[in-house]
Amino acid sequence: MPAKPTLVDYFQLRFPSISNHVLQSANLAMKHGMSEEVILACLLHDTVQVLIKTDHGYWGAQMYGPYVPEKTAFAIHYHQALRFYEDKEAGYEYPDLYRNMFGEDYVPQPHIQADYKMVKNHKWYMEPRMVTVNDLYAFEPGVVVTLDPFIEVINRNFKQPKEGLGNDNSSVAHMWRAMAMPDNPL
Repeated sequence: MPAKPTLVDYFQLRFPSISNHVLQSANLAMKHGMSEEVILACLLHDTVQVLIKTDHGYWGAQMYGPYVPEKTAFAIHYHQALRFYEDKEAGYEYPDLYRNMFGEDYVPQPHIQADYKMVKNHKWYMEPRMVTVNDLYAFEPGVVVTLDPFIEVINRNFKQPKEGLGNDNSSVAHMWRAMAMPDNPL
C-alpha cells in the first residue's frame, strides 16, 4: 500500500475479490438513475467483507461513516436488514440465492427484524432499499466494470483524509490499517 492510501488504492490493492460485484451493483444504480449517495453505497456496500463477513452492513457503515454522506452510511448499514424482506413495489424480490442458502422457512435474527421494522418507516428507507434492488445476488459472470465511471462520484462524495486512510485520527482508522496490513503480526 502507498504511504497515504486512498479509497482507489484499496479498490486496486485490497478489494479485488469483491470489486467486480460492487462495481456491477454501482453500475446498475447509475444506469437506473440513482442518486450519488446510493451509487456510492452500492459501490461500497460489501467491501468490508474482505475484513469481516458477519454483520457486514453494520461494519461497513461504521468503517465508511466518517468519510461519506450520512445517507450513504445509512444505506450501507440497513441494506443488510432489508435484503431479507421483499418489496415488489420498489422492485425487490427475495433472491432465490437466499432461499437456497437459508431455506424457505428462514427467519432473520432479532436485530435484523428490529432494524427492518425501524427502517421501513424511516424517511431514508429508499436509500438502503435501492442498494438491495441494485445488488446482484447471482453475480453476473463475464461482466467486468472498471472503477473509472465512479471516480468523480468518489471525488465528490468521499472525504479522503490527507494523511491517507488508516493514518488519520478517525475512530475507524484501525479498520483501514487492518485491511492495509492483513498479515501484520502486531
